[in-house]
Amino acid sequence: MRDRPLLNRGLDGLGTTIFAEMSALAVSTGAINLGQGFPDTDGPKSVREAAVRALRDGRGNQYPPGPGVPELRRAVADHQRRFYGLDLDPDTEILVTAGATEAIAAAMLALLEPGDEVIAFEPFYDSYAACIAMAGAVRVPLTLCAPDFRPDLDALRAAVTPRTRLLLLNSPHNPTGMVLTPAELTEIAALAVDHDLLVVTDEVYEHLVFDGVHTPLISLPGMRDRTVSISSAGKTFSFTGWKVGWVTGSRELVAAVRTTKQFLTYVASGPFQYAVAEALALPDAYYADFAADLRAKRDLLAAGLTDAGFTVYEPQGTYFITTDITHLSPGTDALTFCRALPEKCGVVAIPNSVFYDHPTTGRTQVRFAFCKRPEVLRDAASRLQRLTS
Repeated sequence: MRDRPLLNRGLDGLGTTIFAEMSALAVSTGAINLGQGFPDTDGPKSVREAAVRALRDGRGNQYPPGPGVPELRRAVADHQRRFYGLDLDPDTEILVTAGATEAIAAAMLALLEPGDEVIAFEPFYDSYAACIAMAGAVRVPLTLCAPDFRPDLDALRAAVTPRTRLLLLNSPHNPTGMVLTPAELTEIAALAVDHDLLVVTDEVYEHLVFDGVHTPLISLPGMRDRTVSISSAGKTFSFTGWKVGWVTGSRELVAAVRTTKQFLTYVASGPFQYAVAEALALPDAYYADFAADLRAKRDLLAAGLTDAGFTVYEPQGTYFITTDITHLSPGTDALTFCRALPEKCGVVAIPNSVFYDHPTTGRTQVRFAFCKRPEVLRDAASRLQRLTS
């Protein structure tokens, strides 16, 4: 036992997530937490009441069905048809998960074997690296570079090898806010078809788009039988603690992911599944107003960060703003800057460098979340003025 580390060596270096570290700093210093991406207000009252109703009526208080409650699976199917014109069988082509994070883990564990290569955009959400490692696969980063963070599709083609099994895409992209264009998605789809690749798409920010439009890759020619699409209720409805996500795809792909998922959480979030089914049926005005509200918050925080001396890269989607501190704090790396920021200004942010396999690329990038009340964003912007005073 002592001849090798206790932790699986594929997970070496992952340790405690940056979100846990920075959230702990926020608590210990009383700082405004613009690091971890959760809203500071709850979602629609009608959806909350639907969860209470389900609890009182005894719906979901015991184990729900393994694939998810039928009401939610039908609601996801209706949502995909309503917004994207996709026709899915709720019984065989939709799987409910414990948030998108479990969906990603289940997909990686189901579809990958040791030695397979996975191409993913970097910077990437930290669970991607962990899930690929747990599957024994090898991640191959495709670096998104400031200021626009557009993917280099020639570099993507060059990254494909005989060992490439899967593309892991995220659009709208966390943390940069980049949204893939229909033209980029068309080229990516053609590449996947030409090389017979599987694709897993993380689309949790699908309704948080301010510039451009979200197009599911699965809707493009040739992608129906090779794409696993993932989304969740947390970001769209501001109930991140409910942990209700879903996988959509062909019968065969969903069956593969379900085989793994059943040995992770088995099932979760019973009463909340019924509430999310009602949330997905909210009128178009809800989705439009939600995006408009976040756009205003993006603009508010972006202006404050610019005034405080940050170089701001305006996001097309998500609820994160990536900035650069080179001119504000010459010679300082993002991690050092973020660890000092709570004591210096009373604000918590996240260093993007931890999301790169090539951390020098994001060495001076810092991410702020703007899914907070306007008065909180104004307070944070005011505190950050201390950096230039």
